[in-house]
Amino acid sequence: MDSSNDTKYAEQKKMLAGEPYFGGDPYLTELRKQSQERAAKLAIVRHEPAKYSAAIHELLGSVGDDKAIMESPMFFDYGCNTHVGKRFQMNISCTILDCARVDIGDDVLFGPCVKIFTAEHPVDPAVRLTGVESARPIKIGNNVWIGGSAIILPGVTIGNNVTVGAGSVVTKDVPDNVVVAGNPAQIIKLV
Repeated sequence: MDSSNDTKYAEQKKMLAGEPYFGGDPYLTELRKQSQERAAKLAIVRHEPAKYSAAIHELLGSVGDDKAIMESPMFFDYGCNTHVGKRFQMNISCTILDCARVDIGDDVLFGPCVKIFTAEHPVDPAVRLTGVESARPIKIGNNVWIGGSAIILPGVTIGNNVTVGAGSVVTKDVPDNVVVAGNPAQIIKLV
């Protein structure tokens, strides 16, 4: 790789490494545009089975099988940083800001308007004005149901067999076999 390519990909490398990066970088901006185009294509071929699965595979970093269902509208920052397991289902109006890697296990269901946010902005207003941001990965285990309008914040890991109540804001890790709800989400039941 020559030095011009090193420069071209520098902010992306920082972003994926969890380091502060400039979100307005031209290359990152182009990648986000491509993601929006792939999501729009997915909406167009939703009811054409032969094209639908291929469009999901084109949008996401990896897909566990050809049984994924993703309803439009949807929004991804990059798409390629999101990896889903088998039988993934995503209802309408979901957003995944995948500036860091998002791993979603098998048999995961997203209700409508679920938000997955890996991106973070500085708390210090002066630093925030520079356009520097960072991102932390999110991991969601197997057999998880995330209720409508729930929000998962940067760096969170959700265990297996978890239900996240509708409208919850998940700010910290969630162990296996629980129901969480509220803002911030708290364990309300063992399963």
